[in-house]
Amino acid sequence: MDIQKFYGSLKGKTVAFCGIGGSNLPLIRIFAQHGAVVTARDRRTEEKLGETAGELKKLGVSLRLGEGYLEDLSEDIIFRTPGMKYYLPELNAARERGAAVTSEMEVFFDLCPCKMIAVTGSDGKTTTTTILSEMLKAAGKTVHLGGNIGTPLLPQIESIGPDDVAVVELSSFQLISMRRSPDVAVVTNVTPNHLDMHKDMREYIGAKKNILLHQNAFGRAVLNADNEITAGFADDVRGEKLMFSRKHWCARGAWLNEKNEIIMSLDGRDFPVMNASDIKIPGGHNIENYLAAVCALWGTVGTDIMAQTARTFAGVEHRNEFVRELDGVKYYNDSIGTTPSRTMNGTLKLFDRRIILIAGGYDKKIPFDSFGPAVVDSVKTLVLMGATADKIEASVKAAPQYREGSPKIIRVGSLEQAVRVCRAEAVAGDIVSLSPACASFDMFPNYETRGEEFKKLVERL
Repeated sequence: MDIQKFYGSLKGKTVAFCGIGGSNLPLIRIFAQHGAVVTARDRRTEEKLGETAGELKKLGVSLRLGEGYLEDLSEDIIFRTPGMKYYLPELNAARERGAAVTSEMEVFFDLCPCKMIAVTGSDGKTTTTTILSEMLKAAGKTVHLGGNIGTPLLPQIESIGPDDVAVVELSSFQLISMRRSPDVAVVTNVTPNHLDMHKDMREYIGAKKNILLHQNAFGRAVLNADNEITAGFADDVRGEKLMFSRKHWCARGAWLNEKNEIIMSLDGRDFPVMNASDIKIPGGHNIENYLAAVCALWGTVGTDIMAQTARTFAGVEHRNEFVRELDGVKYYNDSIGTTPSRTMNGTLKLFDRRIILIAGGYDKKIPFDSFGPAVVDSVKTLVLMGATADKIEASVKAAPQYREGSPKIIRVGSLEQAVRVCRAEAVAGDIVSLSPACASFDMFPNYETRGEEFKKLVERL
């Protein structure tokens, strides 16, 4: 269906948007302008919504706010915000009575006129998505970057041409209800995450697998051969399957050889792409992100452009981002470290010395069992804050190699206090990193706000 037909079909339909957030707000405006009868529903009060509430009322949008915002969910079409649990009783009841329960990303997949490349994974998806976008732009393509990376794409759909490329980051919350898959599907890795939002690990893995389940024979799936769960997705691939590995040879896909070169192997031939030392952003996990990108864009982007991007791309904000050096101490912002695996595979493997680590935050019900031993190996001073501080301290002290005072553990009540403590503890040559291994919701609305605040505090030292 083309976009004009779709907009025409909205006239007179009742549409509910559950959650007045970044991905729904532009759509509410568009749907109201195209004659839909729109209700915007949100747990926040009118006072908390501020100017947004007034703007929506001017557009003729009805508001259902506060704790009972999902009561009487009787609309024909219901858009859920990505962070909303798919199996909420109210949404289940709406589906039972025949309402269309959907999301911005699902409708975009139905209407997108151009090639789509999508990336999911527990870690590395934003960096990989951005690398893909940078390579395609360098190759002269018009790229539309969006999804979980922050920009809703459906409101832009009228400006997307058939020769453009949409590069989309997808979270498990977006994927759980998807019934279409992209032309190229990339899965960076799957480790325990978001178990506060999913029924169990099985549901989380099932949501991730949706990225490739609906591909046809002409699709391409790119999978991490070093991750047991993603390697297990290989049996479900219907089209072309390319694997990537930092540890061993891949018959079809990208791998790292003993000379530290990224090699693409296909049909019995080996093609050198770049040396891993060309990659400007540090860390072995970023080599994996490039291996995935090489597989995704093989045949679309030349190896010269791939290598050039690796040499020039400086990384994404809040991902091991260098903030400043003060009195010989380097400060890094890795606020994106929202899971134990992310901090363990990123920050804790990046540096050639034991670091000062700020960790702790909101409890997503992820186990910290393997986090403790990794901290003991890589951290000299551990500064703990937030709801998970007790759990993290317990996992560190339970590590077989833990000795009293190694690492030194300090408790703080705020990020500001954490930065002050790090300043006092650090000596020239030290590295201080904010990589909390937890989400931020107990203290901040999101990891970006936490990272911005950390940078401001460090700049003021």
